[in-house]
Amino acid sequence: MAVVEAGSFTAAATALGQTKAAVSFNIKQLEAELGVSLLARSTRRLSLTDVGERFFLRCQRLLEEAENLLDNVQQDHGGLSGVLRITSTPEYGAKVVVPALAAFSRLHPQLRIQHVSSSYHADLIAERFDVAIRLGQLADSSLRAAPIDSFAIYPVASPVYLAEHPIANLAQLAHASWLAHSRLSSPLSWQVVTPEQQAVLFKVENSPAIVADSAGALLAFATQGSGVALLPEWLVRSSLKLGELMALLPDHQFPRQSIYALYPNTRHVPEKVRVFIDFLREWVDAGK
Repeated sequence: MAVVEAGSFTAAATALGQTKAAVSFNIKQLEAELGVSLLARSTRRLSLTDVGERFFLRCQRLLEEAENLLDNVQQDHGGLSGVLRITSTPEYGAKVVVPALAAFSRLHPQLRIQHVSSSYHADLIAERFDVAIRLGQLADSSLRAAPIDSFAIYPVASPVYLAEHPIANLAQLAHASWLAHSRLSSPLSWQVVTPEQQAVLFKVENSPAIVADSAGALLAFATQGSGVALLPEWLVRSSLKLGELMALLPDHQFPRQSIYALYPNTRHVPEKVRVFIDFLREWVDAGK
């Protein structure tokens, strides 16, 4: 299953914590015992044979039933156990997810926590994550999504930048030097609600002056006077209070963004996943 889900022996070995040679040997041994070819190999890719596809689907069901059985037995003996692998962005992870995980771990000492901070959107199946905390607009996905919270986003800039490039309206904001996240679409555009409660399409007129792969880097660039960045309220809150940054056009509303917990779309959702998502939602609500 790991080879099929990851798409290669190398990626499967990484996900399983094994060597590529061990994974390849196990597949060959399985095929020898079954007397059939499960995978069609070429120099560029792997694909399932017809019998391999049927075998893979049965394996999925068997493993789900095995996980269900283990969960039920573990619950009978009290508490959660095993490993909970979670990924989130570094910024939201440090502010919210890690403190929540620390508290969750104290409630379930038999559960081992593995948290990975990355701006890269990991493949939950291939990299064996139980939950991914994602922010913003979700793309179409085969994963399940549980809403956790939502937040406002503000265009911000430093007093140094604004002293040389004052911004008093949307037209001036559109021609500013923008700092953009590498995952955002280009050209940059958003639906903005004006003080008169009219929805207008706001579009940045120039290419971004700087592109970075994390909100933390954009925050640092904005603080240094490099331009305007559109950032989450929870990330810029302290910088605004300290006067390091200023919110631009505060009477305009940029679209609120959502926070989701994503997890694989399987017939049986592990108890540790369900319990943690409920815990994280309550943790976020309590912190408001």
